Amino acid sequence: MKKTVPDPPLTSIKTVLTPFGTCDAPHGPLFAVLGGIGIHDALVHTSLYLRCVLATSQEAVPHTGEAGRGMLWSAVHSAEMAKALVDGLLDGLEAEQDKAGG
Repeated sequence: MKKTVPDPPLTSIKTVLTPFGTCDAPHGPLFAVLGGIGIHDALVHTSLYLRCVLATSQEAVPHTGEAGRGMLWSAVHSAEMAKALVDGLLDGLEAEQDKAGG
């Protein structure tokens, strides 16, 4: 079945206001992702944050006791997988933009 309405361009996808940073206090969250940030910019920043998580976690491994080292390596590998997924999305988004001439 052929769609009669085309999908909106990926570049029109934006973030929505998303609070985070609760600390079991009687006030609301301390931080929030702002609404209206384009998907490309949000993914670029996500990739940068994940790179920082990877670098920090890898540096922490030698300073971590044996009991926690396995958990820290698990966090490193999870962040590495998340970064690869985000980078793959960025590459795909940029390829679509190049195809569309944008």
